[in-house]
Amino acid sequence: MSGAIIAIVVIAALVVLAVVFMLPRLREGVRVRQRERELNQRRQGAATEHRQVADTRARRAEAAEQRARIAEQEARRERAEAELRRERATTHERGMADHELVEEDEREHFAGTSLEEPATADSDGGGLFSRLRRDRDREPSHRD
Repeated sequence: MSGAIIAIVVIAALVVLAVVFMLPRLREGVRVRQRERELNQRRQGAATEHRQVADTRARRAEAAEQRARIAEQEARRERAEAELRRERATTHERGMADHELVEEDEREHFAGTSLEEPATADSDGGGLFSRLRRDRDREPSHRD
């Protein structure tokens, strides 16, 4: 019986020693898992922050691209307007748009100029101004 008591005491001592030696390792394991959990939370936080920044920058990039498309369209419009103005300047230089410069009540004042050809050119004595008006009246109206 004393052998059994000694065996129980020895076993209890071994268990106590095992717990004493294992306890620091168990505590270290708990600390490592806590640090891993904390590191994982930080990773998730950093990833979320980077995604938010990326989304914000993507939205700003889209807005900048839209502004660039608008600016490009405005530049095209300006080029077209410039070309239209050049064409108008050319028609004025060639005397092809004199009718835009002279009101109908001023026709007699400009009689005999390049605006009005001599009366012998047309049977009705109209010249360029009259021909332009006749051509306009002959064209089918697109408003019908």
